[in-house]
Amino acid sequence: MPASRTEPVPADHGRIEDIDVAAEMQGSFLEYAYSVIYSRALPDARDGLKPVQRRILFQMADMGLRPDRGHVKSARVVGEVMGKLHPHGDAPIYDALVRLAQPFSLRVPLVDGHGNFGSLDDGPAAPRYTEARLAPAALALTENLDEDVVDFIPNYDGQFQQPSVLPAAFPNLLVNGATGIAVGMATNMAPHNLIEVVGAAVHLLEHPEATVEELMEFVPGPDFPSGGIIVGLDGIKDAYANGRGSFRTRAKVAIESLGPRRTGLIVTELPYLVGPERIIEKIKDAVQSKKLQGISDVTDLTDRHNGLRLVIGIKTGFDPQAVLEHLYRLTPLEDSFSINNVALVAGQPQTLGLKELLRVYLDHRLQVVTRRSEYRLARRKERLHLVEGLLIAILDIDEVIQVIRASDDGEQARTRLMDVFDLSQLQAEYILELRLRRLTKFSRIELETERDALLGEIAALEELLGSEVLLRAQVARELDAAAETYGTPRRTLLLNGGPVAPRSRAAASAPDLQIADAPCRVYLSATGRMVRAELTPDAPSGGIVAPSRRAKHDAILAAVDATTRGDVGAVTSTGRLVRFTPVDLPSVPGNSVQLAAGTRADQYLGLASGEHVVGIVPLTDGPPIALGTAQGVVKRVAASELGNKHDLEIIALKDGDHVVGAAPASDGAELVFVVSDAQLLRFDADSVRPQGRAAGGMAGVRVAPGERVVFFGVVGASAFDAVVVTIAGSTQAIAGADAGSAKVSDFTEFPAKGRATGGVRAQRFLKGEDTLTIAWVGSEPRAVAADGATRALPASGAKRDASGQPIDGVVGAVGTAIR
Repeated sequence: MPASRTEPVPADHGRIEDIDVAAEMQGSFLEYAYSVIYSRALPDARDGLKPVQRRILFQMADMGLRPDRGHVKSARVVGEVMGKLHPHGDAPIYDALVRLAQPFSLRVPLVDGHGNFGSLDDGPAAPRYTEARLAPAALALTENLDEDVVDFIPNYDGQFQQPSVLPAAFPNLLVNGATGIAVGMATNMAPHNLIEVVGAAVHLLEHPEATVEELMEFVPGPDFPSGGIIVGLDGIKDAYANGRGSFRTRAKVAIESLGPRRTGLIVTELPYLVGPERIIEKIKDAVQSKKLQGISDVTDLTDRHNGLRLVIGIKTGFDPQAVLEHLYRLTPLEDSFSINNVALVAGQPQTLGLKELLRVYLDHRLQVVTRRSEYRLARRKERLHLVEGLLIAILDIDEVIQVIRASDDGEQARTRLMDVFDLSQLQAEYILELRLRRLTKFSRIELETERDALLGEIAALEELLGSEVLLRAQVARELDAAAETYGTPRRTLLLNGGPVAPRSRAAASAPDLQIADAPCRVYLSATGRMVRAELTPDAPSGGIVAPSRRAKHDAILAAVDATTRGDVGAVTSTGRLVRFTPVDLPSVPGNSVQLAAGTRADQYLGLASGEHVVGIVPLTDGPPIALGTAQGVVKRVAASELGNKHDLEIIALKDGDHVVGAAPASDGAELVFVVSDAQLLRFDADSVRPQGRAAGGMAGVRVAPGERVVFFGVVGASAFDAVVVTIAGSTQAIAGADAGSAKVSDFTEFPAKGRATGGVRAQRFLKGEDTLTIAWVGSEPRAVAADGATRALPASGAKRDASGQPIDGVVGAVGTAIR
C-alpha cells in the first residue's frame, strides 16, 4: 500500500477562533455609533453643516454651479457627490439637497432649486425632474477655498480631496439651525435672523467677556422661516444659557370680517414646519369629535403669489377670540419647539449655549482670515520677487540678451544670469520665459506700478497679521458685509407672555379659555416698542409703579388706559388709525414696567415699510384726537367719527406729507408745534374745530421752505411742570456722528400765539448748527439713544432763545419717564 502524502494546509484554513459575543457586539456597535455621530447626524459647530451637506455644497462649487450660471439636473449633482465624495445611497444625498433648497426649512437657503422641491405637506419630485444650482448665500460659505483657508482631507477612496470644514463667512449653524438623530444623542437647533446673529457675533468679537444677557439684546430669540409668534421667552433664555430649552410657537391669526355679520380667523403664518393641510385635518377631527364648536368652514387660499392664507369661518353667535383659544389648544396652530444645541467641537459632540456657539464660530473665522492673509502675503511676496527680477532685466536688457545669446543651452543661460545680475533661480527662469513684447517702455511703467501696489499690499497684510485688533476688525467687517448682503428683516414675532396653559384632550368652555378682561395700561416707547402693564389695586398713580432703575427703551411716547380685551387705536405716520386689542401684547407687572420687554409696534401691527406709529389713543367716547403733520397741518377728529373698522384713514394727507404726532386733545388743552428752524408755536386746541375723517385739516403752523415740523404734541391745562427739550445739529453731519447741543426750558417761557402763525424761537444755533434734529414738550423728560440706552440732558431752566449745551452721546428720541 503506497505511503500517504500529507498536503500542506494553509495557516488560516479551517481555523476557528473563539470570541466573546458581548465584546464583539459592543465594539461593533461603538464603531457604528461613532460613524453615525461624526459622519452623518451632527453638524460641525464651525460651518453648521453635516458631512453630506458640506460635500454637496463643495461639489456644486467645484462643478461651477454658481448663481449666475444655469441650473443642472439634481440627479447629476447627486451622482457627482455620490461618486466622488459621499459613499452612501443617492436617496439621503437628494434628501439633504432638497432641504438645502427649501425656503420653509432654512432661514437662508443655500441651494437655488428649480422645480418641485416639496412643501410642508408634500414631498419633492424625483431628482430627474428637478434642477439646482448654488444660492448666493452658499458662495459666502465656500469662498476662498483655493487660498488654503481650511484643511483638505482625502475622500473615501483617496482619489479626491475635500474640505474638512467650509470657511463660512456667516454663522450658518445659528442662522439655519440643524436637526439630527444620532446614537444616544440628538440635535435640534432653531434658525435665527442673520442680521441679529451677526450683531451678536461682532459684539462678542469686540467684548469677549460679554454675558448671555448682553448677547440676547442682539439675538432676542429664534427667527423661523415661516414667521409665526413665539410666546414666552423663558425657555429661550435657558437654551441660550445652557444649550437646552423649550418654548411655544403660535400661528399669526387675525380676526377679520368675511361679509355682512360674518367673521373669520385669517391665518397668514404657521409655526415652524407645520403645514396647512395638517391644520385642516386636526380641525376636522376636533369638530367631528365634538371637542371644538363654532367652526363653520375652513378654506385654504394659499398660493405662490400671496403666500399662506387659511380662512376659518366662525359661526354666528360665537366669540372668535374664544374659538381661537380652542384652536390653540386642540390644533398645531400652537406648537412647541425644543432646543437641543448639540454640535461637533474639535470632533467631539458638545451641548452649547449661545455664547459658546458664537465663540466657536469666531475662533474658526479668525483662523480662516489668518490663513487667508498668510496665503495672500506669500503669493504677493512671490510675485514681487518676480517683478523685481523683471525690472532688473528690463533696465539692462541689452546685456541680458547678450548673456542669453552667448550661452550654449538654457541651463548655462540661467546660471550666467544668476551670476551676472545676482538673480535667484526663480527670477532667472522667469526672465528666460519672458516674451519680447514685454520689453517696451510701457511694460516697465506697468511693472513699477505693480511693484508699488504689491509693496503696499504686503505692508497691509503684515500689519493685519501682526495685530489682533486689526484681525478682529477685519472679521467684523466681513460679517457686517455678509449681513448686509444676505440678511432680511425678522419674520417671527416675540411675545414675552405668561405661562401657556397645558393642552387637554377634553373640550374647555369658552370663559375658561379667555384671558380676564382686566384693567391695563398700554405703553408706547419713544423708540417704537409697545407693552401691556397690569394695573394693581395697591399701586399708586392709577396702578403703575416706576421701575427702581432706568432700563433700556423706558422713555414713553404715549400711554393709554384700557382693558385687556378692549380696543386701542394706533395712529401711524401715513395717517391711518389701526385698531388693536392689547391681549396679545407682552405683559409686564405693574410694579416693574420696562419697555425693553415690549415688542416693536410696527411688527406687531404689520405696518408697511417706512410706516411707524406716532401715537396711541383710546377709542372710547373721549376728547377728539389731534394730529400734526410735517408740513404744519393740524386736525382734530372726534371719537364718534372712528367707527368700528379695523383700519381707517383719519386725515387726507398732501403729497409728501406725513403725520409726526397724535394725541387726545380736549378744548382746554394746548397744541404745540416745533419746526426744524427752531420755531415753537403753542395755541388753544379749541381753535381747531373737529372734522370728519375725510378732511385734510387746517393750517397749524407756518413752515418756511425747506423746513419741516419735528414735533407735534398736546399739553394739558394742568401741566404746569411741562418743559421744552430741543436738540440742535447740522444738516451736513453724518447721521449718528454728531451729538449736537441740547437745551431744556420751561414751557411757560414760550408765549401763546394764534394758529397758522410762525411762533417764537426755541433755541439759538451755535456755529455749525442749522437745524433742530429732535424736539419734545412734556413733563419729566427722558432721552434715549437709538438702541434705547439712557442719555443725559442738561438741567431745566434755560432761557427761551438761549443756545444749547454740548451733550456726550447721540440722542435718538425723547419721551417722558414712567410714572
